[in-house]
Amino acid sequence: MANTPQAKKRIRRNEKRAEINGARISRIRSFVKKVEAALEAGDKDAAQSALRTAQPEMARGVARGVLHKNTVARKMSRLSKRVAAL
Repeated sequence: MANTPQAKKRIRRNEKRAEINGARISRIRSFVKKVEAALEAGDKDAAQSALRTAQPEMARGVARGVLHKNTVARKMSRLSKRVAAL
């Protein structure tokens, strides 16, 4: 268990950040699922609009340090390729 005041503060801070980051990742996953749902339905217009809303969310995740840059780049590339193939 943490003894120093600094270590106790880090524990409190880490709990808060974990909650915020978890919510952020969940939000990004929801946007990606909307794109994938539109792809499954075969609706190109809906897929394109969902992808346009998902892109900035994913980029924001990278900027906030929640997701790795290459992970988001790979996911964006794969989603865009699938939307273009419709």
